[in-house]
Amino acid sequence: MRFLSSLGGALARASKFIRRDKKAAAGSIILFVLLLITAFPSWFAPDNPSAEIYTPGVGLSWSHLLGTTSFGQDVFSQLIVGTRQSVMIALIVGLLSTILSVGIGITAAYSGGMVDDALSLITDVVLVIPTFPLIIVITAYLKAASFWLMVFVLVITGWSYGARQLRVQALSLRNRDYLLAAKARGESSWYVICVELIPPMTSLIVANFLSSALYAVLMAAGLQFVGLGNINTESWGTMLYWAQNNEALSIGLPLWALAPGVAIAILGSALALLNYAFDEIANPALRPVSARRLKKAEA
Repeated sequence: MRFLSSLGGALARASKFIRRDKKAAAGSIILFVLLLITAFPSWFAPDNPSAEIYTPGVGLSWSHLLGTTSFGQDVFSQLIVGTRQSVMIALIVGLLSTILSVGIGITAAYSGGMVDDALSLITDVVLVIPTFPLIIVITAYLKAASFWLMVFVLVITGWSYGARQLRVQALSLRNRDYLLAAKARGESSWYVICVELIPPMTSLIVANFLSSALYAVLMAAGLQFVGLGNINTESWGTMLYWAQNNEALSIGLPLWALAPGVAIAILGSALALLNYAFDEIANPALRPVSARRLKKAEA
């Protein structure tokens, strides 16, 4: 119960900060709209995105807000339906990578000794491996990557940086009085970690989730763009793949290529804005000077 209470307090502070901070508010609004489209794409997509039933290469019109592809598909419908896979990859990879980072980073810091040395070695090895070339090698070896295979590859290559950050933060908290008091009372390690250690790190954990989600968006789109994803699914990356393969810019269909690129940039911007805002919570030195002065004046 105490863990839930501490977590609830941290989330309440985060919610208050989002309402007060312009970057966090803007990122939250954009992300909410994208999540709404992800949950109910049929509400926004006027047509079947795969249906080749329209005149190929049509420009902007009320019937086709972003024109049609060279196959006669509605670009706007593809963009809307493709939102689901792109956003889900970001959220799932972000969540799983964060869980892995929290588990490894905090376990290493709290346990110390040989456990810390072993986990830190694994983290450092993964951290120094060039990520994108490794992802390309893995997905190329496994041929076309399915949704869950892509999630798996992105998770195992994307957790190390967050684990390193969380380990350093946990080391700075490990010998605080309230943690030592909990150990002196005979509390279990699980209790100390979940109730006493993790809640003060909530803002850093959220920032780690957002950075992992941003990493997943860009990496997944890059893989699909070069044809290493499942090119028959609907996503922003596969839209870029088909647009590039059919020379959309050369044949006068720029929106076929630009629309998914702009959508990726918008999702990335939303995650980056939220990430920077939560970095400010975790690191007071990043907060605007005017805000710090105002807080001092109010005190």
